[in-house]
Amino acid sequence: MKGKTTSRRPIPFISEIIKNKIFYAMMLPGLIYIIVIYYLPMLGVVIAFEEYNPIKGIFGSKWIGFKNFTFLFQSDALFQITFNTIFYNLIFIILGIGLSLVIAILINEIGNRFLAGAYKSILLLPYLLSWVVAEYLLFSFLSMDKGIINNILLAVGFEPVQWYSEPGYWRMLLPAAYVWKNVGYFSVIFAAGIAGISTEFYEAAKMDGASRLQQAIKITIPMLAPITVTLLLLQVGKIFYAAFGDWGLFYNLPKESGVLFSTTNVIDTYVYRSLKTMSDFGMSSAVGLYQSCVGFVLVLVSNYLIKRYDRDSALF
Repeated sequence: MKGKTTSRRPIPFISEIIKNKIFYAMMLPGLIYIIVIYYLPMLGVVIAFEEYNPIKGIFGSKWIGFKNFTFLFQSDALFQITFNTIFYNLIFIILGIGLSLVIAILINEIGNRFLAGAYKSILLLPYLLSWVVAEYLLFSFLSMDKGIINNILLAVGFEPVQWYSEPGYWRMLLPAAYVWKNVGYFSVIFAAGIAGISTEFYEAAKMDGASRLQQAIKITIPMLAPITVTLLLLQVGKIFYAAFGDWGLFYNLPKESGVLFSTTNVIDTYVYRSLKTMSDFGMSSAVGLYQSCVGFVLVLVSNYLIKRYDRDSALF
């Protein structure tokens, strides 16, 4: 009597890797980069709960629990910097996504491909510039003595404005600077999404007598909903950070003018200035962990609300 032979079925996960080994090999460098740059440093989150000493290291420093978090929450400037951070980032989300979508639609209406490409390059150029460069460009406009704007005001009979001593103006200047630098980047993303929309939709709309504006409202904007939702969720997750990583917007442009702190000081710049005087690594890590946790919760809540409205538009 012959013994029964049993064949082992391959594990689905391993068989999937073997089947698509070329694609996984192409993905490997990027995966290693993400793990090394973004995930391994997460081990350092323990610094937020320690009285960190660089000489003793993470494992040798004294554990102090949540004492590092009390620095921010007991600060007199807590309400001010929290309000500024949320206020500006909400404006950045609305203006950044809204204007970028409008600009992308307008660029798509340009029939000449060369001109359309030239406009995209011009709009994208500010995004490639450092905020240090933007600082000197803005100073050339706002300088009290030699600024272009003040010279124009003097020429038409008005008094010059001390831009770096008047906090109220910066409620408008900072959003304007953010839009100038970032709207081109987002508009290029939307333009790429528009290029992927089938022309059959527009041809059918033309046959029905739809105008350009109606085509944009009824076809372009709804078809770009997945891209819009993705950008929205990514920015909502960083609403407690200084302009989604544009830290120089709040630090460089106001030129460290203490008079402007009431309108230009946000959580990131406040922590940095505190570190310059106290060199408290634990407090800095605690604030970073706090910002990350709040951002994570905001992404979950936003994604949940979007899923209830349109399940296909949610990220997960």
